[in-house]
Amino acid sequence: MEHLSKHQVDGRPGHRFQSSRDQPDRVGAASTRAGQQSLADVSVFTEWLTASDQGQTHLANLLATRFRGEFKVAFRAWEATSPLTNPSVPPTPFAMPIYQSVENHRAGELQALAAQQFRAATTANQRSDNYVLLTVLFAMALFFGAICTRFASLIIQVWLLGLAILIFLVAIVISATFPVML
Repeated sequence: MEHLSKHQVDGRPGHRFQSSRDQPDRVGAASTRAGQQSLADVSVFTEWLTASDQGQTHLANLLATRFRGEFKVAFRAWEATSPLTNPSVPPTPFAMPIYQSVENHRAGELQALAAQQFRAATTANQRSDNYVLLTVLFAMALFFGAICTRFASLIIQVWLLGLAILIFLVAIVISATFPVML
């Protein structure tokens, strides 16, 4: 077995399932970061709103410099709509279409990747099971072919050899329907 590469003996279907199982952790981490960032945006925005309402312009300007890049873009767009005097604009920058969370987008991409990897793992697992079945069929053909010589009766020998040939042919036909991946 030393001459086989790692990929030939490490069980690729199992590896693919493990990879697809790890993705929800990454999705959860990205979603958590997105939630934390949104919470930080809400917190700083609320403080900015309070400072602005109380006429603390210096503090409001300082807080506005602390906005994260994603939120700052949405805030500037929201501010340009004159939200304090125009009732038809979104109530907060968070309702602006321009407010997009990179981490939420990343979580969505990771979720799609996890689903894709799971489908690939399921396919690889089924392919592996199919080849194990073929191995068993070929082993049965060899077994019946070899054991037929142990019997004295010619009828039993012919029947066992016929069974071995039949199993071998069935295995060949089945293997011809399998995809070949090198």
